[in-house]
Amino acid sequence: MALGVVLLAFMFGRLVDRMIFHPEPGIDLRPEDVGVHAEEVHLTTEDGVRIHAFFLPFPSASRAILFLHGNAGNASHRLPNAAELMRLGSHVLLLDYRGYGLSEGSPNESGVYADARAGLAYLDDEIGILPRRTVVFGRSLGGAVAVDLVQDRAIAGLILESTFPSVSAMTAKLFGTSLASLAPTRFDSERKITKLQAPLLFFHGDRDEIVPYELGRQLFDAAPEPKAFETIPGAGHNDTIQMGGRPYFERIRRFLDEVAPP
Repeated sequence: MALGVVLLAFMFGRLVDRMIFHPEPGIDLRPEDVGVHAEEVHLTTEDGVRIHAFFLPFPSASRAILFLHGNAGNASHRLPNAAELMRLGSHVLLLDYRGYGLSEGSPNESGVYADARAGLAYLDDEIGILPRRTVVFGRSLGGAVAVDLVQDRAIAGLILESTFPSVSAMTAKLFGTSLASLAPTRFDSERKITKLQAPLLFFHGDRDEIVPYELGRQLFDAAPEPKAFETIPGAGHNDTIQMGGRPYFERIRRFLDEVAPP
């Protein structure tokens, strides 16, 4: 009986990985396609995986954004977003998780956490931007990666967008609590965010069809102060930028200027 439960949990965990990660190999957009200069860099993670990233420099910037994208596609699809963030006066490092874009390996929970740590170390060691001058930005699944990264680190600030408390909370919302009990600790941001030592800015669309709005509020409520929650009226999961417009980026600029003044 006990072996059967363990086997079921293992199989469910593998299924969760297949449901969560939807990588696309290669590059579909180039920096020049979105009118910016970016360097393509390769980082080696602590477990020896070579991952790809775009580094978008801003002249004379003394702060940086580490951008951690969602579960599908690859980093090149986020270049337009990264370009707008760079224009707010920050260097931007945009990672391809392992198995995504031009990165080696296959994605899994512990692996993408290691990828994020490699990104933060690159900004510190190679660019000279200390963690206390770095804002970590996690979107959707990237929010869970971001929370894991910063839970025990003193960084400038954390931006989370359209993200969730845990896989268990998402599963319970979509399929009921019986299945949720099989993956109780997967991407458990709700527990980790209680340790946050940095200011938090949260965005969520009130019509999010993938991560329900109330789950975003649940994660936000678990976080310590200082924190702010910005609702994007009419936005779903994938159109927060379009629905938020310039006020969305101006809100990010104010946050950056507060936590890492230029």
